[in-house]
Order: sequence, then C-alpha cells, then structure tokens
Amino acid sequence: MIKLAVVGKDVSKSASPQIHLFIAKNLGVEITYDKVSIPEEEFENRVEGLLKEYDGMNFTIPYKLTVIPHLNKISGDAEVFGAVNTVVSSTKTGYNTDGLGFMQMLNAAGVLVKGKKVLLLGAGGAGRSVAKKLLDGGAQVEIYDRFMQNAQNVAKEFGGITVLDDVTPHKVDIIVNATGVGMHKTEGISPVGEDVLSLCDTAVDLIYVPKQSEFLRIAASLNKKTVNGASMLFYQAYYSDCYYFGLTPDPAVAAKLYEEYAKIY
Repeated sequence: MIKLAVVGKDVSKSASPQIHLFIAKNLGVEITYDKVSIPEEEFENRVEGLLKEYDGMNFTIPYKLTVIPHLNKISGDAEVFGAVNTVVSSTKTGYNTDGLGFMQMLNAAGVLVKGKKVLLLGAGGAGRSVAKKLLDGGAQVEIYDRFMQNAQNVAKEFGGITVLDDVTPHKVDIIVNATGVGMHKTEGISPVGEDVLSLCDTAVDLIYVPKQSEFLRIAASLNKKTVNGASMLFYQAYYSDCYYFGLTPDPAVAAKLYEEYAKIY
C-alpha cells in the first residue's frame, strides 16, 4: 500500500484524491490518498513530519517553491522550473509534472502554440512551468503578474519573454490564467475583463473548480474557444503517479485513462 497526499494551504475542494485513486486502481496499484491543508505559518514545522508519514506527496498553492529546501534534490522539469509539485519521500526528490500535464491538455484540446502569441497571467509555480513549456513549444510569450518582480524573474530565467507592467487590451492568440483568481474566495472574479478577452482566440484556465470560471464564462460569451484545467490536473496526476509507482509514462495511456475518468466525473 502506497500512502500519498496532496498538500496545500487549502485543499478542501481538491479533486486530487479521486483522480489518483482512479489512476491507481486502473493501473493495478493499491494506494491511500489524503488531503492535507496547512496554514502558511505552520508549513515549516510540519513538512519534515509529512515526509516521514507519506510515501509521496503532491504540493500545490503556495508550497511548490517552499518545499524545495526540505528536499535532497530536484530532478527533470523541477530543475528547470524551480518549482515542485511531486515529491517521492524515500529519496526526498522533487519533480514537476505541471508542464507535461499542461501540454497534454492543450494537445488534447487541439490548441497549438507554435508561432502563437500567448498572454500568460501569473508567474508563480504553475506560471513558471507554463511559461517554459510555451517557449519550448515555439510560442511568443507575454507574462503579467501583479508582483512584477515575479514576472521579471521568470523572464530573466528563461529568456525570450516579454514582461507586461499592466494588462491592456491587445491582440493575442491565447490567454492563459495561471493566477488562481477565480477559485475559492475569488470565485466569480476574472483576472481580466471582456475588453482583454475579446481580442484573443482561445482562453485557457488552469482552474478546474468551478468547471466554468468567470474568466472562461466571459470568454465563452464572446464565442472564444475555452479550455478548463480539469484534464491538466488529471494528466499531471498521471505523470506524478508514474514517479510514485516506478512506471514509464505513456501519453497514450494517460489519454485513455482520462477518457474513462471523464465519463464518470
């Protein structure tokens, strides 16, 4: 039995347990999967205990960066992104599967990024990974974060990114919301308005609860293509589980599993 958990400031509404349990069952692996919400002031005191208690953990807002000092090493995309969403406790190794999940979500939705102009909202843990994958995919990336230093740090790290000090209406192909605005206490709020969304072709929200955020509702009302974060969450969970279970990832297997999962949930 492999003991897993999702860890964040507030994971009370997280769909991670049902996703990981579904994936594990279909791959023939026995697991338990808990939700662990920790206030920011308690994180440093609790994280070492969690590494002893669980075989693996998925870290989400706001701990994708703060967990790193407690690990022995970070590997793969985590090294590039400087953010971790997956930890294997036995080796205290951190990985990041957000980028893999993001790109598989776009591919499955038929959203091509090569040569496209993309406005990325948010330069936190998820935003960093999205920015790098968009660049790798051949997109022209603009990034905005209300803390401009965050956006500047991402641009400096990866290069080839335009930092915006404000979001004014201008033509872009794709707008990606990686801010978290629109869920939990900000539900019903969009990070940008109709004036900005009217000038894009596709709106992508990493948020998956609610299914249609205010950001996507506005975009849909303008007849824009919309993509919500549900499949990204599933795909990044699949790639995480491959680390936990010692399996070689297969995008075709991931797609088939999501197809089955989406029929149920």
